[in-house]
Amino acid sequence: MNDKSLNFVQANSPDGSFLQSDHWRKFQESVGRKTHNISASDGEGEILVHASIITHGLPIVGDYFYVPRGPVIKIFNFQFSIFKQFLNDLIGIVQKNNAGWVRIEPNSEEELKLVRENLSSDIKIKKAPVDVQPKESLILDISKNEDELLARMKQKTRYNIKLAKKKNIVVHSSRQEKYIDEFCRLVKITAGRDKITSHPENYYRKMFETIPGDILKLYIAEYNGKVIAANLVLFFGKTATYLHGASDNIHREVMAPYLLQWQQIIDAKKAGCERYDFGGVKVEDTGGRSWAGVTKFKTGFASGVEPIQFPGCWDIVMNPGKYRLYKVLQKIKRLL
Repeated sequence: MNDKSLNFVQANSPDGSFLQSDHWRKFQESVGRKTHNISASDGEGEILVHASIITHGLPIVGDYFYVPRGPVIKIFNFQFSIFKQFLNDLIGIVQKNNAGWVRIEPNSEEELKLVRENLSSDIKIKKAPVDVQPKESLILDISKNEDELLARMKQKTRYNIKLAKKKNIVVHSSRQEKYIDEFCRLVKITAGRDKITSHPENYYRKMFETIPGDILKLYIAEYNGKVIAANLVLFFGKTATYLHGASDNIHREVMAPYLLQWQQIIDAKKAGCERYDFGGVKVEDTGGRSWAGVTKFKTGFASGVEPIQFPGCWDIVMNPGKYRLYKVLQKIKRLL
């Protein structure tokens, strides 16, 4: 990805779209996934649409394509003919690689509408049975000074930050091997406690191997010399993104995760970031996995801030037979 493509992605994505960057694409390749990268420009070479594509393989039904938080579209100065050709090129790659469908994640309802209206009439687009990225993301404007940011927090969040400081929690950033080991240890503990499925340990280690240290940072919270919480944070363009977090089952009363987040916000400001993306929340309970705890924690730092709403995943279906089989298998999986 050249500077022009990078600037385009960052400027036309509500969350900075690290998931559409070459860094993320190369990381996906490091864990064994094939990728593709396409864009379309106008006659003057200005990029109008871009998609970084990741191949996913499934038992029985085979491969499908996934465009995380994309394609990225420049709504201003939109050109229908160029966009139609882009969609044709995208479909051509899907067909050439014998993938059953391509799963897209438009950044807005307007972008989803553009895709639907510009697809060939013989190609169907359907709401995916599952969403990959969260449909709500909480993004805080951190261009304000620290006092203003603290004032906008909920009182309990400010209190917990002060409590963690009073308990002499030490927060720092490091990618030393011993801290990567600690992060992986805490991920397993957190997954067991919260009854969630985490990525394999090698997934995180590949992240550290492939994503540069000035972009992917590991934040550590220590209490009496013991690591009790750790977070992965992305610094990409004008956006810092809280990617993954983990904590121990002990010393939870010292509120280390609160001080971790606050230090990450301070460092993001110093790095020139204007936005801090807390990642997924779910303000309204719509069933499924409970987001109540994580939503309460994150919104405490951004009281009154409305999450960005995304349309979720939509599948452009190229092989209806494979897709019907996939949906049947999904239903069976949910029943087990």
